[in-house]
Amino acid sequence: MLESILLTATRVLTFAGQRPLTNASGFFFERDNRLYLVTSRHVVFDEPSKHFPDRIEIELHDDAENLSASTHFSILLYRNGKAVWRQGLDSAGEIDVAVIELDRSALPKSAVFKVFTPGHIYGPQDEIEIGSPLIVVGFPLGFHDTLHHMPVVRHAGLASSFGLRFQGEGYFLTDARTHSGTSGAPVVIKCSQLEKVDDGPRWKLLGVHSARLDVGTRNIKIDEALGLNCAWYADILMILTDKGPSSNGNSGC
Repeated sequence: MLESILLTATRVLTFAGQRPLTNASGFFFERDNRLYLVTSRHVVFDEPSKHFPDRIEIELHDDAENLSASTHFSILLYRNGKAVWRQGLDSAGEIDVAVIELDRSALPKSAVFKVFTPGHIYGPQDEIEIGSPLIVVGFPLGFHDTLHHMPVVRHAGLASSFGLRFQGEGYFLTDARTHSGTSGAPVVIKCSQLEKVDDGPRWKLLGVHSARLDVGTRNIKIDEALGLNCAWYADILMILTDKGPSSNGNSGC
């Protein structure tokens, strides 16, 4: 039986016109009957690396009975010169998470996917024991099950105190082996048998994987990489998908 968590994630391809740029990860989030794609902000815009795509493609299953059938769905990143994604700021600066609202009517009617909802989000106020086992669902180096168009899962551990902003930033740390292409992947923890969740994956959403964390003073010849990663707290999605006037999300860059 296929686990629904695998259908929450989608491969994200970035383009400048028709020229392919990068591979990344993303996942689906639903709130108030609105559907969103979530990924890392640096996937859609990254000044330091001069990464400026103008569109992305996501891969969707389009036959519930045949998982080898899929289609690519193209999303323009700018409309009338204005970015379509929403990103956030907090007291420490920019948050490396972006959400794009998807037009359900434009998606293939037969599209097969699962969504996270507000009921799946663990916030910083929730207690999770240090070292707890987590998983990261994504497409490292673009690698995936190319026949069934499925992501792969990497095991991770909670490497910093959940709820404590690491070094004052809006993220926590995970201990996991990750690669480029994992940016934008959901970081989740298995629900206990006593927990209730909305219809959908029986996992709780803790964060959005952003990047590996390294030490600038590391001697690359003798010291291994730390193997630590930044994951932005998932409760930022409640701000970025808030349609009310009090939203602190900022559209575009």
